[in-house]
Amino acid sequence: MENFMKNRGISKELSELLTNIDHTIKVKKNSFLFQQGEDASELYVILSGRIQIGKISPDGRELTLRICSKGDIVGELALYTDNIKYLLNAKVLEDSELAVIKKSQLEKRLMENNELAMEYMKYMGESFRRDQTKFRDLVLHGKKGALYSTLIRLSNSYGLKKQNGILIDIVLTNQELANFCGTSRESVNRLLNDLVRSDIISMEKSKIFIQDLQHLKNEINCENCPIVLCSID
Repeated sequence: MENFMKNRGISKELSELLTNIDHTIKVKKNSFLFQQGEDASELYVILSGRIQIGKISPDGRELTLRICSKGDIVGELALYTDNIKYLLNAKVLEDSELAVIKKSQLEKRLMENNELAMEYMKYMGESFRRDQTKFRDLVLHGKKGALYSTLIRLSNSYGLKKQNGILIDIVLTNQELANFCGTSRESVNRLLNDLVRSDIISMEKSKIFIQDLQHLKNEINCENCPIVLCSID
């Protein structure tokens, strides 16, 4: 089968292993591919559509970690552990088709190839680090920093470079932005308005245009992490 995974620096051999699918499924918009607490026996590669990965806090707040699209792998990446549960939710943002990978088969193949097993561990570690940096920004920088960090990550994932800045080429509601920041829509509204008044950002047909990306980075003491760690997808 055609290799449909995104290239995140993994070898051709591991990519081919991760696309050795069991079967495919189709899921409808606004349904859940999986939810936190459910048994995790499969991984999924997105063939079409978009999946939102996030978590619901004990007080009911929704926190979005990333938006995955064609070529992304989603699911609980940990292997060789009994009774694994999904730690996050996977909400279907648009009708999607996914390739299903049985974790038991993946474990067997990795046991047969030490080099691929080590590479998979590195891939898994980078995925965990990506989520950890997102949580770090939320904890260290508060609501404002969380929004600034989200805008920087969106620019890395969906940014189109223009003469006077970067256009984030995806339409997100203020509530969806708030979910990325773990805060309220009203707080995001105020912060966005402040940025517009300061000429840091502007709006173009419901899309955010970042006029001064460096200002956002300076405000959160950006460490210029590799894009693989500082992205939304």
